[in-house]
Amino acid sequence: MPAKIISGKQIAADIRLELKDEVSELRKNDIFPKLVVVLVGNNPASESYVKGKIRAAEEIGMESVLIRYADTISEDELLSKVNDLNKDESVHGILVQLPLPKQISEQRVIEAIAAEKDVDGFHPESVGRMVTGLETFLSCTPAGIMQLLKRSDVSLQGKHAVVVGRSNIVGKPISLLLLQADATVTICHSKTVDLASITKQADVLIAAVGRAEMITKDHVKPGAVVIDVGVNRTDAGLVGDVKFDEVSEIASAITPVPGGVGPMTITMLMANTIESAKRHAG
Repeated sequence: MPAKIISGKQIAADIRLELKDEVSELRKNDIFPKLVVVLVGNNPASESYVKGKIRAAEEIGMESVLIRYADTISEDELLSKVNDLNKDESVHGILVQLPLPKQISEQRVIEAIAAEKDVDGFHPESVGRMVTGLETFLSCTPAGIMQLLKRSDVSLQGKHAVVVGRSNIVGKPISLLLLQADATVTICHSKTVDLASITKQADVLIAAVGRAEMITKDHVKPGAVVIDVGVNRTDAGLVGDVKFDEVSEIASAITPVPGGVGPMTITMLMANTIESAKRHAG
């Protein structure tokens, strides 16, 4: 029996309707959630992501501002702008779109954003609080994956979750969130020996390795839930890290690419910005 398709597009749409209602209530109380996105240069992928973020903010009634800079901007200039935004009481979320030009240290910029406005969840303070289970802004893609699992009634307690990928943006944080949800977690990566022998043990398999269609049916236990985080541009178009056609024949549930994890990432960014506005208002 083919796998149930976990539609991130549909779940994101449902959450955005909830967020729209929340923004409407906040506005009645003179609280206007505001996101500022800073875009440096004209990387086509970044342009596309930023457009999606601004559109999502408008859709749910949030205020959004896009600040553009040429890719010749100096690190000091960018840091100065971030500092101004930190001080601006009307701004609840600051997002500097990555990647940045080579003359700018991405880490310095991430650390310059005030932790209470770090709606991307990348600041070391946000990461540290997540590790220790304290309230914080969760990194948007991992938070989106957890929502996908929750809203698809995937039980994690006592289950074996295997994460393929160890990036700071997805692999490491999703491993910790799964652990906090009482799953038993194994992390694999490009240096893992005999990857398939480990991934085949997974009740829940998260593929976040960034290699087109690397996970085949030989890597998946029949009946597993498979979450594909990969977005790889190929001659055939966008594909994930999972060979969808064959894995969907044996998994119990699977996310497609596109339309799976992607829409959730932007939605969780909106949720974090609204949460920031609420905290700011006390």
